[in-house]
Amino acid sequence: MNSQSFADLSGRQAVVTGASSGIGRAIALEFARAGADVLLHCNQSVNAATQVVEEIRQMGQQAELLVQDFAEPDFWTGFVDRCFSGQPEVGIWVNNAGVDLLTGSGAKWGYDKKLQSLLDIDVQSTVMLSRLVGQRFVDGEGGVILNIGWDQSDRGMEGESGELFATAKNAIMGFTRSLAVSLAPSVRVNCIAPGWIRTAWGDQASGAWQQRVMRETPLKRWGTPEDIARMARFLVSDEANYITGQVFNVNGGAVR
Repeated sequence: MNSQSFADLSGRQAVVTGASSGIGRAIALEFARAGADVLLHCNQSVNAATQVVEEIRQMGQQAELLVQDFAEPDFWTGFVDRCFSGQPEVGIWVNNAGVDLLTGSGAKWGYDKKLQSLLDIDVQSTVMLSRLVGQRFVDGEGGVILNIGWDQSDRGMEGESGELFATAKNAIMGFTRSLAVSLAPSVRVNCIAPGWIRTAWGDQASGAWQQRVMRETPLKRWGTPEDIARMARFLVSDEANYITGQVFNVNGGAVR
C-alpha cells in the first residue's frame, strides 16, 4: 500500500511544537511521510531538531526550524506570525512542546518550580497558541489543532510526577473539549492522551517500572512515539473530518 494512500496530507503545511525528539519528532516525520511540509519548533535542542529537518527534506518535503522559548509569552504572537508567513498557509497545528521534568535538569527542581514550569510551558502556551492559531483558522479556510494529554491524568497516579502531570494534562484535555466547541464548525480540535511511551525516560526506567508497564498494559509492551504519530496523522487528516472535541487514549488498552 502506498504510504500516502490513507490519511494523505499532500499539499498541507503543519506546525509541530517540541519536535526535536520523542513524540514530537515522530509526528513531524509521520506528517512528512504523509506528504505534508512541516515547520518544526524547538527551544534548546537545536542540533537534534536540525537533524529532523534534514530527514524530512530527504523525503522530498519542505521543512524549516523555528526556535522559540514558550516561557516568554510576549513572543507567542510573533511566533504564530512567523508560522503563517509562508505558502501554502498552515492548516495543521500540533501542540507538543512541554517541559522535561523526568530526564532533564528539571528533574532536580523543587515541587513548586516544577508546577510553575508545567503551567507556563505545557498549559499556558498550549492555551494561548491554540487561541491565536484558532482565530487564524476561523478567519481563513479552517484547520486542525491537536493537543497532547496523558492517559493517567483523569484517573490518577501516585507520587509527585503523577500529581504534577495530572494537573497540567487535565487542564489541556479539558481545554481541548471546550475550544473545539468554540471554534466549530470550521476548526477541529482533538487531543491524544499517550500511555506508557518509550521515550528518553522509558529507556532508562528501572526494572520495577518495566514490570509495571507490562502489568498495566494488556498489549504487554511499551508504546512507541510512532504509535502516537500514526494516530496524530489520522486525526489531522480528512478521514477524521467528523471528529472534534475528543480525547483519545493511545495506551495499549491500559486501565487501572
